[in-house]
Amino acid sequence: MKTVQEMIQEKTIWAGLNRPDSSIEEADIVVFGIPYDGGVSFRSGAKDGPHAIREITYTIPPTTERWEDLSSLQILDVGDMDGESRDAIFQQAEETAYSIVKEGKLLTMIGGDHSTTIPVMRGIDRALDKPFGIIHIDAHFDLCNEMGGDLLSHGSTERRALELKNVPDTESIFFVGIRSVESEELKFIKQNKMNIIKAMDIGRDGVTKTLEAIKKKMAHLENIYITVDIDSLDPAYAPGTGTPQFGGLESRELLDLLYGLFELPIIGFDVVEVSPKLDNSSLAVFAARKLITECWGHHLRKNKEIRGKYRK
Repeated sequence: MKTVQEMIQEKTIWAGLNRPDSSIEEADIVVFGIPYDGGVSFRSGAKDGPHAIREITYTIPPTTERWEDLSSLQILDVGDMDGESRDAIFQQAEETAYSIVKEGKLLTMIGGDHSTTIPVMRGIDRALDKPFGIIHIDAHFDLCNEMGGDLLSHGSTERRALELKNVPDTESIFFVGIRSVESEELKFIKQNKMNIIKAMDIGRDGVTKTLEAIKKKMAHLENIYITVDIDSLDPAYAPGTGTPQFGGLESRELLDLLYGLFELPIIGFDVVEVSPKLDNSSLAVFAARKLITECWGHHLRKNKEIRGKYRK
């Protein structure tokens, strides 16, 4: 089995789009992994997600489901954040996210449990001098102040986001696909104005209406980060995750949601909570890989549209 360090030196990963000799300044999209799952409250294994996802990118074509050609993209995979402690790993992740956003490149992070989004958002917060929004696609709110005494748990991701200087209020976050709530979170959302679309709402109202509601609330923001917990999908589509919740999004719904959301000013995204050991068929791993490369296609298409407008 190849190590991550070996894989990122090869041009053949990420559908042959990886450019190991390039720099952040030269790349279009910068990828990094955070193989950490010490913030989980239930089943572990998400630390193996980044390696497993990269491992299945060698043989895929540089195209999307809409037949878009990605071959013009320059991807730079800078590898995994590592360290002997969570503090060391998270500090490295924060600095990496800061550098990517500061250079205006699309950030792509592979988790790891959902706590790994915390340092990424901290890096984004430092890099920007204006408010940014977060679209949180998940079965769970992740709004607990702490879980088991851990302020950096995977259930506290968006509570920590609300402490950032450039996330001014609860309405700067939009929660999508929710179908589980902790007692502490239920009290919190009743006391605050929240943007929430439950999984059952999407099933009832459809993706088009869902996108209209999200865009209406988030369109005023100049920078938006998307975090995708793989358990936003119904376990039928992604069983390999620590805390699956029945009644989730269908794969078609999530793909179409992301297609529409990239019409907003997306500066980066992550896919987290993929636990390969909990899924012998690797469905969650393949789902995560598909979501990542499709989002790259959305980013490329939007940039082409922007350049076309300037030419006119």
